[in-house]
Amino acid sequence: MFSPYYKRSGRNEPLAHCALNVALYGPNARWAMTERGRGAVERDTSNLIIGPSAMRWDGEALTIDIDESDKRLFNPWQRKVLGRVRVFPEALNRVAFALDSRENHIWHCLAPCARIEVEMDSPSVRWTGRAYLDHNRGAEPLETGFNTWHWSRAHLRNGALVCYEGERGDGSLFASALRFDAQGVPEPVDLPPIARLPRSKWRVDRRTRSDIGVAEVRKTWEDTPFYARSELASRFLGEDVVTVQESLDMRRFSSPLVQFMLPYRMPRRSI
Repeated sequence: MFSPYYKRSGRNEPLAHCALNVALYGPNARWAMTERGRGAVERDTSNLIIGPSAMRWDGEALTIDIDESDKRLFNPWQRKVLGRVRVFPEALNRVAFALDSRENHIWHCLAPCARIEVEMDSPSVRWTGRAYLDHNRGAEPLETGFNTWHWSRAHLRNGALVCYEGERGDGSLFASALRFDAQGVPEPVDLPPIARLPRSKWRVDRRTRSDIGVAEVRKTWEDTPFYARSELASRFLGEDVVTVQESLDMRRFSSPLVQFMLPYRMPRRSI
């Protein structure tokens, strides 16, 4: 949905504009997002192949085989991003939610709680931990439906809490908080108070929710002209939690300057 090539094409053939985005943070940071053409994409009910990378669902885990190269600004030398990620859902949710009244934009939290195993060969890193899996789909461009949105997710002792809010393209506001129990069943809960956050270095507005109206930015993982992803310390439903938070500004995304810059971070190959 952030592809400048897909946007310029008129968005008529999505399978001709597919990419696997890999973001590794920390001392061994890597970032890969190479778009590939229709001839490099195959899919069926359990498999998706995008160039040399692939993912498959076997009924127990989502396995992602990664074979990509990172892209660095002003550096022609690419490093391999090679390894395997396995996501084991601890609960599956079958309910999807519309983010607008016309149901042009649908969000589906597939696995609010999951376990992850990461085994990377390049760079050589291994770890296991908690994970989350969701899915968005839409019948119109994202920048048509939304000006901004803010999303955050926290694991709880039993389940997870997801907050979603923003401004739609028509200027109307939306906001919701969903608690998922240990079986993945969603239940709307009262929205915690707004916890305002400092803008990112690119001056993207960030916002989250917290029981006490306060949250702390522990790390900013992704900081771009239109998108920021951060790790927060906050409090939900009486629990001190570590929260993953995202803020998106689609007006920034649509600007000619950002559209000019994006191909430098997202190269395209026909195969």
